Amino acid sequence: MPHSETHTIILPHVLVYNAPNIPKVMERLAKVLPRSGGNAIEGLNVLLRKIGVSRALKDYGLKEEDIDRAVSIAISNPYWNPRAVERKPLRELLRRAWAGEDERADFEG
Repeated sequence: MPHSETHTIILPHVLVYNAPNIPKVMERLAKVLPRSGGNAIEGLNVLLRKIGVSRALKDYGLKEEDIDRAVSIAISNPYWNPRAVERKPLRELLRRAWAGEDERADFEG
């Protein structure tokens, strides 16, 4: 997977995943993102649509059947994160990134 494109796709989803544990960051982002209406997630989606980057990992070769393997790799290499990294919500995060879906704050875990 190409490094910068992968991060461009994944990092917004990770930001939204961590949003409940970083309210001050989300508040600051809402203030600077265009057309956020006070919602950093909406502002992020507006910005990403505006700049027109690909938002789907499948566009860079990740296969849907590889998602579970990617989750297992991530879970087996723990690191500090503002929110606990849990298998079920991480899988959903990667599925959304694979499909190129907008970010949304409804991860269960």
